[in-house]
Amino acid sequence: MIRYRQVFAVPGMTTLLGVSLVARTAITADVLALTVIVALSLHRGYAAAGAVAAVLTVGLALGGPLLGRLIDARGLRAVVLVTTVAQAAFWVSVPVLPYAILLLAAFPAGLLMVPVQSLTRQAITAMTSPGQRRAAFALESVQGELSYLAGPAIVVLGAASISPAVVAWGIGAAITAGGIGLALLDPPLRAAGEPRAGESRAGRWLSRRMLAVLVLAAGTTALLSGVDLAIVAVLRQAGQLSWAAVVVAVSGAASVLGGLVYGAQSRSLPAWLLLGVLGVVTTSAGLAGNWPWLCVTLAGAGLLIAPTLSTLADAVSRLAPAAVRGEATGWLSAAQSAGFAFGAPLAGLSVDTVTPAAGFVAAGVAGLAAALAGGLLAKRAQVPQNV
Repeated sequence: MIRYRQVFAVPGMTTLLGVSLVARTAITADVLALTVIVALSLHRGYAAAGAVAAVLTVGLALGGPLLGRLIDARGLRAVVLVTTVAQAAFWVSVPVLPYAILLLAAFPAGLLMVPVQSLTRQAITAMTSPGQRRAAFALESVQGELSYLAGPAIVVLGAASISPAVVAWGIGAAITAGGIGLALLDPPLRAAGEPRAGESRAGRWLSRRMLAVLVLAAGTTALLSGVDLAIVAVLRQAGQLSWAAVVVAVSGAASVLGGLVYGAQSRSLPAWLLLGVLGVVTTSAGLAGNWPWLCVTLAGAGLLIAPTLSTLADAVSRLAPAAVRGEATGWLSAAQSAGFAFGAPLAGLSVDTVTPAAGFVAAGVAGLAAALAGGLLAKRAQVPQNV
């Protein structure tokens, strides 16, 4: 706990994490909100809703490095203000757009998403000392888990009790509030003495070391998105679909606990090892045929989620030269978006062609494959241990 007290004692850190949590909770729920709008308000099928989500995800993946480079060159406020205005305009209009226009608008909406996660990670790197950083990134990963637990639940509750249109406006309002909060806070993105992008491009920074981190990041989110789909498939086959929210909540709570415990430790583990064990435990969830056993196995997996994600964020903070930190962090976000886009279809194909339990196997194997590839890249590049 001493490490966390040191992190919260950093001036502006508590405010940064609070503002970031508001925006990230809304961003986490944006795909579900669009799905609700397309399915309930526009009376389209889930395939049509999935197309909008896919277009948004492509925009997110491409926007990460682009916005990161702009942040390096222009600074936080310019990028945040432009993206905040873009998000406000998109979400205000979402409820009244016809499907074809919404499908087209989803791409620039993803491309110009307020880069809250990327900016938070850059600010943490600039505001903390190396000794504080693991605990700070653990808190950032826990924040992500909390937003994942809260955001979709709020969307479902709001759509059921109020209306999909109000949900869309609420998403836009939260993202806008988070963007304005970040612009007003304007946290430092580089520590004193670190060069800006115009001063040095720091040579060839996208090395094998960084590629190893990106591969591991994509594998981690591919596993996570595959698990979400497999939970629904297995419980639907067992006639226990109503327990899906409980299983997800248990996994999320375990991840929060794992992140807090890991961040308080003095030593770290290699990201490839954390992901490899996560893949093995996830694969074993395919043996669970009901919700109590899924809670047990996925609680074990959940303990490793936040530690894996925080280790990857910490690795980028160390490997990326200060002059290109925004772009490097944007590539991390892009890799994670790509993993999310890949994992669910892979698990879905396994569910459709084999059995629902095969979804967990596919997700776990994807994580294991990324752990192996990332570990080999790390070994060849002689990466420090916690990569």
